[in-house]
Amino acid sequence: MSLRTLLILGLLAGLAGWWFSDVRRGARAPAAAADLRPDCPLPARVAAGEEPLQTDVPDGVRPFALQAATLTPLAGFSVEARVLSREDYRSGRESDLSPLDLALGWRRMSEDAVLDGLSISQGSRWYHYRWSDQPPLAPSEIARSSANMHMIPGNDAIARTLADIRKDDRVRIDGWLVEAQAPDGWRWRSSTSRTDNGGGACEVVYVCAVTRL
Repeated sequence: MSLRTLLILGLLAGLAGWWFSDVRRGARAPAAAADLRPDCPLPARVAAGEEPLQTDVPDGVRPFALQAATLTPLAGFSVEARVLSREDYRSGRESDLSPLDLALGWRRMSEDAVLDGLSISQGSRWYHYRWSDQPPLAPSEIARSSANMHMIPGNDAIARTLADIRKDDRVRIDGWLVEAQAPDGWRWRSSTSRTDNGGGACEVVYVCAVTRL
């Protein structure tokens, strides 16, 4: 191959590289799925050691339009708690939004002496606790100091952190209690009370920040 041919091929290769470069196209690599989600602003944060903090939704916070459903914020929500149990879900309409539930306990429902007297389990998006003789706390205190919460991760990084959380971890979770609504009319609404129980008593949380303490 002649020197002239080599020079021509080299010039053509350089032009091709320039043409397909990000500079020439003015493009960047596609954004990660997390970056395409709407902003997830933080609500007011609970003080360490306090009960979960629920706050009003500021005027500037609008519904979060996700692929599976639109999430309408009902209240700001911030909690520091101990993980009593976790359960992952891969089937059911709810799993399109929330891949896991965390059963959380705060105040005395985070203490070893109390939890040693309870048998705790999860299933079918419910949280169950039992005792064999006498309850370690009044049942009303157990109910208002613990809850099963459906976690909707605000982005991929939060999803990865949630996936690593295990029983007995202590966590801080900040986000929004929401009502999810799909175009076909399907709805999933969060509780906005810590004292209710039974159907509809679980929190549906759009998680904007999560920290393992």
